Amino acid sequence: MTGLATLAALTVPMAGVQGLASGQYTSGVELVEVYATVTGRDGRPVSDLARDEFEVREEGVAQPIAAFATGALSLSVALAVDRSFSMRGDPLRLAKSAAHRFIGELQPEDRVMLVAIGGEVETIVPLTTDRIVLHRAIEALDSWGTTPIYDAVIAAFDSIEHAPGRRALVVLSDGYERFSKATAEAALGRARRSDVLAYPIALGTERSQVLDWLAEVTGGRSFLVKRPDRLAPTFGQIARELRHQYLLGYVPRPRGQHGYRRIEVSVKRKDLSVRARAGYYAR
Repeated sequence: MTGLATLAALTVPMAGVQGLASGQYTSGVELVEVYATVTGRDGRPVSDLARDEFEVREEGVAQPIAAFATGALSLSVALAVDRSFSMRGDPLRLAKSAAHRFIGELQPEDRVMLVAIGGEVETIVPLTTDRIVLHRAIEALDSWGTTPIYDAVIAAFDSIEHAPGRRALVVLSDGYERFSKATAEAALGRARRSDVLAYPIALGTERSQVLDWLAEVTGGRSFLVKRPDRLAPTFGQIARELRHQYLLGYVPRPRGQHGYRRIEVSVKRKDLSVRARAGYYAR
């Protein structure tokens, strides 16, 4: 949600991105970090923007951008796959194929953990760069249990939040919540307290609105895939987007109160769309 960063470097070189995103700069100044995705009319990422083309507002007040980075930012991602009985057969087979493709499109140094959603939520593979282990674990997934999506979201956020670099959750499900112990409100509340980007993918003809809200509050993106054979291109699209994001950092002005603070990110260039997390909880 927030990190510690020096204000000495107003533009962060790529060598310093890891330090910024993981909170290794220790000037004692609290920096709010916001990842922004900018796309054109064709939906493709736009990666040539400069810092002065962005505007960040907190509770409607413009904030000077104290740190800026773009390019191939390091990534830690939780990949959560629905393996419930409703996914048996072709849906699960194609979901596994798409997961293989997603991992293949990431950079070798990117870290991935595999989470299986079934009768319970299981971390099958902890965070790793070992692609062989990940591919074997994906291939071994079989159908079992129900679909506790809210429990899976909370567990994945808990597991990935303190990982290095950018953090993202990609969750694939048939879109139907079944038998979570947690509520939708609890899942959304957990998302608001995190800076993890959520990319929910619903396979079927409809999806829970909660999946859209998860993407909206975190700055990610929600997908509805009606045909299983479209899963692989969707995973590929997410992988490409994660490679072209901007990291904006600003020092919030003292307000004397805790609680949730809204963030708005915009760009000066016309015909571009910006997605970023909706806010954060001030300490």
